[in-house]
Amino acid sequence: MENQITLLGSDGRPLPPARASFGDSTVRTEGLPLAGASVFPYEASSWATQEMGDWLPWIRSPDAEINQFRDRMVARSRDLVRNDGLAQGAVTRILDNTVGVSMRLSAMPDYRALATMTGIKEFDAVWANEFQQVAEALWRGFADDIGRYNDLSRQLTVSQQLRLGLRHKLVDGDSLIVNYWKPDRVYPGAARYATCYLVVDPDRLSNPWQMVDTKYLRNGVEIDDDGVPIAYHIRKAHQNDWYNAIESNEWERIAREDDDGWVRVIHDFERDRAGQNRGIGIFTSVLSRFKMLARYYGVELQAATIASSFGTYITSPFDSAQVEEAINGDELSAYQDLRADFHEARPVMLNGARIPTLAPGESIETVAAAHPHSGFGEFVRAMQLTFAAASGISAEQITQDWSRTNYSSARAALLESWKTLERRRAEFKIGTASPMYATWLHEAMDNGDLPLPRNAPDFLEFRTQYARCEWLSVGRGWVDPVKEPQGSVLKMDAGLSTLKRECAEQGLDYEEAIDQRALEVRKFKEAGLKLPDWYGAPATEASTPEESPTPQ
Repeated sequence: MENQITLLGSDGRPLPPARASFGDSTVRTEGLPLAGASVFPYEASSWATQEMGDWLPWIRSPDAEINQFRDRMVARSRDLVRNDGLAQGAVTRILDNTVGVSMRLSAMPDYRALATMTGIKEFDAVWANEFQQVAEALWRGFADDIGRYNDLSRQLTVSQQLRLGLRHKLVDGDSLIVNYWKPDRVYPGAARYATCYLVVDPDRLSNPWQMVDTKYLRNGVEIDDDGVPIAYHIRKAHQNDWYNAIESNEWERIAREDDDGWVRVIHDFERDRAGQNRGIGIFTSVLSRFKMLARYYGVELQAATIASSFGTYITSPFDSAQVEEAINGDELSAYQDLRADFHEARPVMLNGARIPTLAPGESIETVAAAHPHSGFGEFVRAMQLTFAAASGISAEQITQDWSRTNYSSARAALLESWKTLERRRAEFKIGTASPMYATWLHEAMDNGDLPLPRNAPDFLEFRTQYARCEWLSVGRGWVDPVKEPQGSVLKMDAGLSTLKRECAEQGLDYEEAIDQRALEVRKFKEAGLKLPDWYGAPATEASTPEESPTPQ
């Protein structure tokens, strides 16, 4: 029987067993866990398991999570995109499927809201169509100006600036556009409008002198008590530009809007949490896996290179000392000399190739190349699927490998990725493209370039209604160019879609499509040619089922 030690209190009575508590739950009795009991109601909160024991992240605000470590994350993301074909391909695919070659304006002023709020009946569909035609024509001349006066640096068109801004948003997490007013450029043969834009590297948006965040300053974004961004602090040069050492240590405070309401800064980023003031790139969550895959590639390549180097060795019945002496020594035994002289004078040949001569019991062996590893391809495939999930597009779009895909799976993958691409495109239009158009429209309306009813309010009073618009860019395309257009026609016939929507999905302006079709039909008639099937009438007649003859 074991001896037990009993502790006595000041009154001479035994003390009760020790019980430790954690919060409002009993954890231990006599220093040991309760049998079969757990203090954690959810496995996700447990630290008592091997899987969860060393997983103890902090609870922090989004700015505290991002701003302090942003430079390191962005530097790694950029290095990844520069040097990894998968990452570069993912960014290219997203840009090609959102901005494409160009983004075309489709002005859509909200004439119903204007008529309701102002009481001016002249705000109707006729006025809206006239406003649209003029606005789009003037915008095309401004956005595609050969002199590039829409760009502060006179290098890019507006579409190219939009593509660059979205690339920064994908890789760095932020798209930053600063609007400038350059009236000195407005003269015959030069700029027509004083408005111009500059795409700014998000690295330059930072706290002056790299100071830590404060209540009103968050990594270059100055906010008020309500959390509204009121100004942006931008370096005059990049922090690592040694040739601009003075400017890289100077910051300019730029107000979000001027006193007259003219927008100065357009800052667009994808928000993951409330209260967030800076964004993160799409590869942030998979950076470590990209690095592991790159390391795996390097290890496999080294192993394959070593194994593919044709290694040979000699097996011999003699001990190693004799073999080493025979190989490295200056002279061989008289018998070996005799054999060597004999075979040198009379080499054994087979079809012109010399057969190696070996001593009795010797043979030549080679090292078999066992690399790449048998599971290497599947491992790479699994990593590619992870990258595809993070970027929002299919693995086939990243790798351009469609060998494992049939029509059904390809269409399903493209439809799912198209939803994400459409959402990204819509958010970029709302966050960057439409504000850029509204900034230009402000000046154009102040100049009196747009048709307006009598006593129409100023732009600033109803800028949301005046600047309402859509953007046409790259078309979705078709996996099957026969079945899918037929489906579009059926949807329009059933009233489930419109020509405007179907054209927009293919990056076309439906009004231009109608005008062009009418022009081509007129050309056919003027030339005395038979109208083709795509004119519509023959196709309609062919699709109408014939009536069966009435039985007599």
